Amino acid sequence: MPKTTTAIRESRGDRIFIALIYAFLTLILIIVAVPLIYIVSSSVSSPQAVVSGKVWLFPVDFTLDGYKAVFQNPQIGVGYMNSLFYTVVGTAINVSLTIMFGYPLAKRTLYGRHFFMIVLVITMMFEGGLIPYYLLVKDLQLLDTRWAMILPGAMGVIQVIVARTFFQTTIPDELSEAAELDGCSDIRFILSIVLPLSKPIIAVMTLMYAVGHWNAYFDALIFLRSPDLFPLQIILRNVLILNTVDPSMMANVDQVQAQQGLKDLLKYSLIVVASAPVLIIYPFVQKHFVKGVMIGSLKG
Repeated sequence: MPKTTTAIRESRGDRIFIALIYAFLTLILIIVAVPLIYIVSSSVSSPQAVVSGKVWLFPVDFTLDGYKAVFQNPQIGVGYMNSLFYTVVGTAINVSLTIMFGYPLAKRTLYGRHFFMIVLVITMMFEGGLIPYYLLVKDLQLLDTRWAMILPGAMGVIQVIVARTFFQTTIPDELSEAAELDGCSDIRFILSIVLPLSKPIIAVMTLMYAVGHWNAYFDALIFLRSPDLFPLQIILRNVLILNTVDPSMMANVDQVQAQQGLKDLLKYSLIVVASAPVLIIYPFVQKHFVKGVMIGSLKG
C-alpha cells in the first residue's frame, strides 16, 4: 500500500505567531533595505536633487558623475589597492595561523592543550590598552609599514575557538589513526584530508577576517602616516567625517555647480564603491558560511 502522509494542522495560535514572525522580519528588511536603496539611488542622482531632498527610493536625474570622479582620482585608486592588499594578504595569514593553532588544540593527544586554551581565553579578557599596543608596534618597527595593518591581529582568539570546535566535531580521531597506519604524515593528512573536509569553517574564517581587514581604519589611523599606505576606509572617513574633498576630484566632474552637492554625491558614491567587494564575495561563500557557523555554534 502506498504511504500516506498526514499534514499537521496548525492551530490558530501557531498561525498568529508565524504571521507575527513574518511581519517582524518584513519590518527588519525594510529598516535595512531602505537606507541601502537610498544610498545607491543618491549615488546616481544629480547633486542638486540630493541636496534638495528629492531622492528617496529612486534616482532623480540619473548621472554617473560621482563614480567618474571617484575612479578618476588617484588617491581613491591607491586606497583601493592598499585595502585589497591588506585584505588578501592579511586574510591568508589569518586563516593559515588559525588552522595551524586550532587543529592541534582539537587533538586530545596534544600535551598541554588546556594550558594553551587558558592562555588564549585570558587574552580575550585582559589587554594592555591602546598606549602599550602602540608602543609594542613601535618597538617592533612596524610603524608606517603595511605590516602594521596585518601582523598585530594575525590571529583571532574567537576564530581559533570556533575552528577548534569544528575540528573536534568533524574530524574524528579514528580518521587520523587510520591515515597514520597507512603511513600518512601529519602534514599530508592536514593537506589531503583535513582541509578538504573543512571548507565550511574555512569559508567562515575567510569571510570574517576579510570583512575585518576591508573595513579596518582605526589601526591605519594610529599606525600609518604615509598617504600611499592609507586603506580605502581612511579616505572614506576623510570624506564622510572630516568633510574634505580633494580639489582634483572636483575638477574631474563636468559642470557640477554646487560644491556641497558634489561632496554629497562623492560620499554616496564612495560608500557604494567601498561596500561592493564584500557584497560581491558573500554570495559565493554563503552556503559554506551558514553551515560552518551552525556547526561551530551548536557543538562547543
